[in-house]
Amino acid sequence: MSPARQHRTKFSIAATIVMMALLSACAWAPPQPEVGRYPDPVGRSDAAPAAKAAAIALQQVGVPYRYGGRSPGGFDCSGLVFFAYQAVGKRLPRTTGQLWSELPPVSRQDLRIGDVLFFKVGGKMSHVGMYLGEDRFVHAPSTGRTVSVASLNSPFYDAALLRAGRP
Repeated sequence: MSPARQHRTKFSIAATIVMMALLSACAWAPPQPEVGRYPDPVGRSDAAPAAKAAAIALQQVGVPYRYGGRSPGGFDCSGLVFFAYQAVGKRLPRTTGQLWSELPPVSRQDLRIGDVLFFKVGGKMSHVGMYLGEDRFVHAPSTGRTVSVASLNSPFYDAALLRAGRP
């Protein structure tokens, strides 16, 4: 085989591998919450507003992060909390700092579904999420990502959790 033909063959193989990798990446989707894993109290009249708000926030999984966003067109972390509680008729402050100041503190061992979790990211309290139970929470993480469910047991969030607040 000529050197030019060997070069074309190697190039073809490399191009095929790259295309396969790109196509498989396009097919990847972030993990979704398991169906039935969390109770859906939205339609139940006996469910607490906090549980209903958490269920509404959970329904937003997959919505893109948008700085300043507070609607299903895009959320930032505090916008997701604001939207979910507003949907159940409870008005909360719009920013993480205002939430921190207004919500009474709750310890990790006393968490309830719908509690607002406060995280220290980048050296300061700058992120919130909503507790879902079983050490999991829903949040709008950051630019380029979507609303998702995460675990308080992950090393990052375990270390970053400052406290919770109860609306």
